[in-house]
Amino acid sequence: MDFTLQAFHDAFILVYNVLIVPVALFSTAFFLIAIYNIRQKRAARPRQDEPKEWPSVTVQIPTKNETVALRCAKKCLEFDYPQDRFNIIIGDDSNRKSVSSRIDSFAKEHPGKVIVTRRGSNTGYKAGNLNHMLKHSAGEIIVIFDSDFTPESDFLKRIVKPMAADRKVAYVQARWGYSNMAENRVSKFASGILMVYHKLLAPINEKLGVSLLFGSGEAVRKDALLKLGGWKEWSMTEDVEFSLKALKAGYRAVYLQDLNVNGEVPFTVRGLAKQQKRWSYGNTRAFLQNARWILFGSLPLKKKLALSFTLVGYISAPILILFTLLGFAVWFSGTPGVIDFYRFFAETGKTILVSSGFLFAMLVALYRENRLRLSHSVVGASLTIGFVVSMSVFHGLLKAFSGRRMQWYMIEKKGNQA
Repeated sequence: MDFTLQAFHDAFILVYNVLIVPVALFSTAFFLIAIYNIRQKRAARPRQDEPKEWPSVTVQIPTKNETVALRCAKKCLEFDYPQDRFNIIIGDDSNRKSVSSRIDSFAKEHPGKVIVTRRGSNTGYKAGNLNHMLKHSAGEIIVIFDSDFTPESDFLKRIVKPMAADRKVAYVQARWGYSNMAENRVSKFASGILMVYHKLLAPINEKLGVSLLFGSGEAVRKDALLKLGGWKEWSMTEDVEFSLKALKAGYRAVYLQDLNVNGEVPFTVRGLAKQQKRWSYGNTRAFLQNARWILFGSLPLKKKLALSFTLVGYISAPILILFTLLGFAVWFSGTPGVIDFYRFFAETGKTILVSSGFLFAMLVALYRENRLRLSHSVVGASLTIGFVVSMSVFHGLLKAFSGRRMQWYMIEKKGNQA
């Protein structure tokens, strides 16, 4: 082997051995989270009596050029909540007249029950739309759905109960389901990624008292929202930003593991990559802007670790990709010779063990969702589509750490094609 190639080979080995430390740490964390979830017996939430008087609720559906918002609104009209205690606002940021016309026609069919608000622009992205709707919201509690979500009739009562029982609860989050999981390999992989959070991480955060909002299928106390300055405009994850402000202010949060609300997951590689890029950027920015309080504030160590891992866990994706690529680089830049099969399998096994924590967690999440039959599709997608998604996540992280603003991306939804 010539000197130049040997120098590259040695450099690859050095960086590979350095990266194995963070890879092992993240992977171990996912292994431990998954094993903890397997060992935990699911405790039933104490039954709450219905309040003597149900609080008033405004349901908000922010949308832009999405007729699927009408499907969501129709489902909301079926709530078994007292009809005089809730109304629906569709915040229409559309710049397509055909979409706005359909939304107006729907609202006219339900006068007094469905209101349409418009700003004439998409300033501040989704958070700007939510803040605008807030000005027209009379409810004590605000319930928010992304346009592709389809809540069941008992959803409103169940998500409002914890807030009716405790004034210190600033927000309640329901668990997400996946209405188009079986669409294709991408949608199965997208669902698997989300399951790791919703089935494994979120319950731990709930137990520690640091639950975060997910952006949809959520209820927020209006007076707490106003007191804390509303939603942070131009943010990619206004839900997380508000959650951290509320926790910092001493409010309580509730995650309802047993309350499911279905929404769509991305079904194209482009859509999934954009979604994960947006979330990696938003969560990382939220952490950086609140790092002093999270790391050096009065929070107990367990809460610090839970919040930090939840918000910056995306860093594991590009590190794992670089680790994998360097493994190939070490192999192909080495001196050709007779293969030592014992060493080859030993090193391969060690690498798989060190780096497969997230994949193991995803399989456990599938098992907990009774979806283990999808494991072959999810594993295959993680080893192929996963590389593309991880590169997009890396781009989001670079923007987050550099402080550059990210453009809001609309994700294609099957419901708009109906």
